[in-house]
Amino acid sequence: MSEGTHTVTPGGNPASVIFKAACPDCRGRFELAAGALRLAIGASDRTTFYSFTCPDCGSAVRKPAGERIVELLTGGGVRTLRLHPTV
Repeated sequence: MSEGTHTVTPGGNPASVIFKAACPDCRGRFELAAGALRLAIGASDRTTFYSFTCPDCGSAVRKPAGERIVELLTGGGVRTLRLHPTV
């Protein structure tokens, strides 16, 4: 995902936010709606990531999500799962 790259289509509805992403396997570049992405927020940077399925090759893609990416994705309506640490 290109950091800071999202577009709100007319109406400003979070469901209409489009994110630019790329696949590390096939190197495809494409746009994904918020519903095509998932965000997992863990206790550390290593356990916070977003994921999607590449529309070009079908690969499951998982990428780390820093603070700015988390902010963009949550603000854009991406479904979020909060991971709880096991003790």
